[in-house]
Amino acid sequence: MSERVLYESSNGDSWSLARDPASNLPAVKHQPNPGGQTSYMPIGSFLVSGASSSEKHGLLKLIGTTLGDG
Repeated sequence: MSERVLYESSNGDSWSLARDPASNLPAVKHQPNPGGQTSYMPIGSFLVSGASSSEKHGLLKLIGTTLGDG
C-alpha cells in the first residue's frame, strides 16, 4: 500500500494512511511540522481519539472512495 495523504494543516502538519513500520499494519501517520517526531496510530484508535475532525473526515472520505458509487 502506498501512502495516501488524508489532511495537511496550515502549520505544516500532515496525516496520511500508511503502514506502521513496526507492525506493517495500516495506520494513520502523523508527520508534524519540521522539528517534530513522526508517529503512527492504529486506524481504530485514531477514529475514537480526540483528533481533529478534519483529519478524521479525510480518512472517512478516503475509505468512501474505495466503495465506489454503489
